[in-house]
Amino acid sequence: MGNGSGVSRGDRNRNGRLTRLRLLVPVSNAIVGIDLADEKQMVVVTDHDSKVLARKTFRCHAWDLGVALDWAGNQASSKGFAGVTVACEPTGHRWRVLGQLAAERGMPFVCVQPMLTSWARRSEDLTFDKTDEKDAVIIARLAAQLRCYIPEPIDETWGRLRHLGARRVQLLVESGSQVQQMRALLECVWPAALSTARQPFRSLTWTAAMSVVVQRDGGDLARTRRLGLERLESAVRREIVRRGRQKPCMRIVRALFAALSDPAGVITHRRGALERVALLLGDWLETHRRLTDTETRMTTVLDDLQLTDLVTSITGLSAIGAAAILAETGDPNRFASARALVKHAGLAPREKLSGTFVGRTKLTGQGRPGLRLAAWRAVWGAQRANPVYAARFTHLTTREQNKFTATQAQTVIAAAILRQLHAVITTGRR
Repeated sequence: MGNGSGVSRGDRNRNGRLTRLRLLVPVSNAIVGIDLADEKQMVVVTDHDSKVLARKTFRCHAWDLGVALDWAGNQASSKGFAGVTVACEPTGHRWRVLGQLAAERGMPFVCVQPMLTSWARRSEDLTFDKTDEKDAVIIARLAAQLRCYIPEPIDETWGRLRHLGARRVQLLVESGSQVQQMRALLECVWPAALSTARQPFRSLTWTAAMSVVVQRDGGDLARTRRLGLERLESAVRREIVRRGRQKPCMRIVRALFAALSDPAGVITHRRGALERVALLLGDWLETHRRLTDTETRMTTVLDDLQLTDLVTSITGLSAIGAAAILAETGDPNRFASARALVKHAGLAPREKLSGTFVGRTKLTGQGRPGLRLAAWRAVWGAQRANPVYAARFTHLTTREQNKFTATQAQTVIAAAILRQLHAVITTGRR
């Protein structure tokens, strides 16, 4: 869509991005393309036409690449260049090390997406050849063409939030895995236990009662049944108090006691499987303790950034939900617009137009999968608590034309959360 000047908003954003990249990759600089590895680093110095000026292999780790950068700088100076721009792929942790070494020497630093390198490798000579020497030249050529990006500038506080966010994701995966294992074991040997609560693994009473049952007498259900309901209730009440609550839901305890006599399940495996369930319950509780500690640390970092009041002003978005999103995005101020943040998450629609043909619109699916997941998780609370999001969901799923499925409508809300989060942080307004 054009305007009076004949330049669209997308053109202006792209021009601004190219201007910023040109400042880091000036024509007066040679380009140092580095193919990073564990103990072998291929370094090539090229001009802006991808002509190789010097090439050398360094047998060292990433932390020892300072010598390689000094060598590349000397090679560029001897060829009449004012300086060098360092380019590499963001592989593992090594690119961060290289970025710090380049910053210490005042050398501009850019990154090239590995996907672009792969595509360019095929177009280089129409073969599938892959060597470290060729990859280093391709990285330098893509940087010279400004087909690169400026890596995220991150400070100590934002870096801490990112690492805590990564740990939280690992703990959530670990917790989900433990629940699935317990569910599978109980479905095999004691399926009646799962029907005693509507959402058993979300019920504190059920998990406390299960801990008592499977740990007592090595999971011997017959012996536990002979001890009686009164003793089971007393034991569950003590377990509930130990976990910081006051009283259990006796309806669930009585239902679980009744299930002790249910014969369904593979009886020969019951004792061994219940012993595994007992061990998994202990692991699961420890995982939850570590998860709570990690989330507390994340909200503390959010307080340090003075963003808690801003992000929680969005109705339905909790502090930990916002912290999980910001752990993936970094500082939202680095994005030129809210749409850029949505595209970074892969939640932007992908256009498919040609002449009079209009194809089916889908999501790009590119960007950070972790950011998409964090925004998706935030939808569930926001959709229930935020009347605007609830009305939007109802409208999208009930309108007569172009009706959305529930999943499509929730995706729209996830993108809306990202846009609103970008707005409140960049403007500083609740």
